[in-house]
Amino acid sequence: MAPPLALSVRAETWPIAGAFSISRGAKTKAEVVVAELSDARHKGRGECVPYGRYAETVDGVMRALSAMSGRLAPDFDRARLQREMAPGAARNALDCAFWDLEAKRSGRPVHYLAGLPTPRPLVTAYTISLGTPVSMAGAARAASARKLLKIKLGQAGDPERIAAVHRAAPQSELIVDANEGWTVENLAANLAACAQAGVTLVEQPLPAGSDAALAAIARPIPVCADESVHDRASLAALVGRYDAVNIKLDKTGGLTEALAMAAEAERLGFGLMIGCMVATSLAMAPAMLLAQRALVVDLDGPLLLAKDRPDGLVYEDSLIHPPTPALWG
Repeated sequence: MAPPLALSVRAETWPIAGAFSISRGAKTKAEVVVAELSDARHKGRGECVPYGRYAETVDGVMRALSAMSGRLAPDFDRARLQREMAPGAARNALDCAFWDLEAKRSGRPVHYLAGLPTPRPLVTAYTISLGTPVSMAGAARAASARKLLKIKLGQAGDPERIAAVHRAAPQSELIVDANEGWTVENLAANLAACAQAGVTLVEQPLPAGSDAALAAIARPIPVCADESVHDRASLAALVGRYDAVNIKLDKTGGLTEALAMAAEAERLGFGLMIGCMVATSLAMAPAMLLAQRALVVDLDGPLLLAKDRPDGLVYEDSLIHPPTPALWG
């Protein structure tokens, strides 16, 4: 009889280059959890980012993963994983480790196993952290050769911020992420300022659970859900409020659910954005497969770190290249 699958779990800290600031605060390091799944001959890896916004902690994710160790019989598979773990960061790490292990066992890449086309390089957004109009304009000017910039907003004075960024990087396409930082009272003015600056997408302007106003206004720019959307179960309630949804593997609980969610979101008429937390290339690699069908790709996490892990993704100007088997898949 084949031995049970062996699971090892570890926490890692990766310094951020400078600081990463959004409406909820700033951080100088990325804390990730890596799951490694082995059958004694082959090993698969997955990485996740526990996110405090969803009541996740590194210790909690480590405990949730460690609790799975004794349940990984030889016939345990991804389908069973979806039933036995809730969506979230912990399941993401283990689900992606299963995909990687399947690829290593079969000698075939994950895109083949999932029935997907061979992935190609894609344009990814590059994030400009929240700051003063002057500091954000300086960061945008330094990144103005990039095709797509994602601008973090969500505080008083956002019209001045987005106008300053647009002047500093007039040739770049701009998308905006308010991270739930706007209110019903300033929503129309902020959307108008974004439209004036040529912004092509606004992400999560209102707090999750308080976004009903989006269904009652004319939206001059497509609006994308992030904190309001998690997995397939959360999609139906967003119809009429949002034009697109941001799929992140740490929210869906892995690539398995993310692929199913993407198909359901498209059926409901949503455009797709593929996003990430600040993490290493190991966390971005599975999302690259999903990103092939997205309107907007935001997988710049490793670019925000002081360094990436070995065999990381290749970023070339605005392009992100698919992973090699040495990294994942």
